[in-house]
Order: sequence, then C-alpha cells, then structure tokens
Amino acid sequence: MHEYTSETRVWGLTCPGFPEEVSRARRWTRDILRGSPLAEDAELIVSELSANAILHTASGRDAGSFHLAVAVSAQVVAVSVTDDGGTRSAPKVEHQDQEAEHGRGLGMVSVIAHRVVVHDSDGGHTVTAELFTDAQMGGHPC
Repeated sequence: MHEYTSETRVWGLTCPGFPEEVSRARRWTRDILRGSPLAEDAELIVSELSANAILHTASGRDAGSFHLAVAVSAQVVAVSVTDDGGTRSAPKVEHQDQEAEHGRGLGMVSVIAHRVVVHDSDGGHTVTAELFTDAQMGGHPC
C-alpha cells in the first residue's frame, strides 16, 4: 500500500437541529453500514449522540444543526457527532441510576463503544465513539 493511501472511507451528513433529524441520521448510518455486524450498535450510538446534540447544545436552537461523520476501516467503525456548542462544559460520561430521566445517554454509549473521545471543536464539541471490528483482534474486517 502506498504510504499516502488510506483504506478508510468517510461519510458526512449535516442535519438541522430538529428532533426528527435523529431518525434520519440513524437511517443514514444504517444504510452506510448495511451488512456490518456493527451496524445496530453504530445506529444506537448515532441516535444517542444526535439527540444529545439537539437537547443539550445550540444545535437544537433556531438555525442550529449537528454534523455526523461515519468512518469505516478494516479495524474500526467510528461515528462522530459535532454540535454547535452553547454550553459551558464538554459532554461527559455520567453513570446515572435507571430512574434518572437525563444523563444516561453518553454513559450507555461508553458501554457499547470500545472507546469514546470528546474534543472541543470550533464553537462546539465533537463526540466520537469507536467500535473495533474483529480485524482489530485478528479476524475479518466489517
């Protein structure tokens, strides 16, 4: 393989910050990962991260939006959601009890994903959840 060639494929989608866009993001992810054993987990993660962006950041305000990226390689499926910011603190994993009405989504994502990373971005935050394929452990790629 040439040193500047990547075997990673990346897709991006920008959605208006409306609640119904969460289902569109979920369907879009499912279509990209059709046939992958990681599709259902990625779809659930996208749903949680997109909903969090709309509920807890400026993405859910008038003219707000969120950006979704899906990257697929032989080793990993990574889903990232970037919000419009507007909060004083970065998203963080909180382990709430089952009775809690809020604060459980990112905790659930951290249980499903092999790794969750939060980055500050221009005016907002990007949450990336990585799902390792069997290739990561010597099996076949997704």
